[in-house]
Amino acid sequence: MVEAVNTILLVDDHPLLRKGVSQLLELEDGLEVIGEAANGNDAVKMAQALDPDLILLDLSMRGMDGIETLSTLRDAGIAAHIVVFTVSDDRADVIAALKSGADGYLLKDSEPELLVDSIHQACSGKMVLSEQLTEILASSFRQDKQQQDLNQLTRRELQILKYIAEGLSNKLIGRRLDIAESTVKVHVKHLLKKLGFRSRVEAAVWMVDQQK
Repeated sequence: MVEAVNTILLVDDHPLLRKGVSQLLELEDGLEVIGEAANGNDAVKMAQALDPDLILLDLSMRGMDGIETLSTLRDAGIAAHIVVFTVSDDRADVIAALKSGADGYLLKDSEPELLVDSIHQACSGKMVLSEQLTEILASSFRQDKQQQDLNQLTRRELQILKYIAEGLSNKLIGRRLDIAESTVKVHVKHLLKKLGFRSRVEAAVWMVDQQK
């Protein structure tokens, strides 16, 4: 049986960084870099033309920055998993990325093996977050004046939120609950709206903090 290949678009304005990551991923079975963009405008065009499974996106780019690029990609209906890959561990940047629809946030000082493993996980639909950022996010939710209420969720939505907090993809959640993946997506959309979150990563970190 031939292993499915997950396609990746790299978006970073540093050619050396793109080359390094591309060479790293070339050594991995199941991963293929199909495009490289040096700026946000090119990233949007290439994402629409190539339809990658995953977009690895830098935050600090000249012209259209990473957050603006991320918002534009989501507004354009790009369904790819988008993982921010940056040097910034600033809480405001992390929150802004997740609220703009990022599926993960990884730091550029990650070990190569950890980066590759995280990309594999992201391609399978799991959330990925550099370990040191988890507490930053959790503390920001504690300081947030908006109080999310689990009681407003249906029993099924609460089940799905708990699975999201465990890092499960929509497909795996569907298998656990014996429902279609498309049905899971609808529930996820509803629960994010009710709780005021824009990404499943944001919801997952908040839920993990609630369970402490």
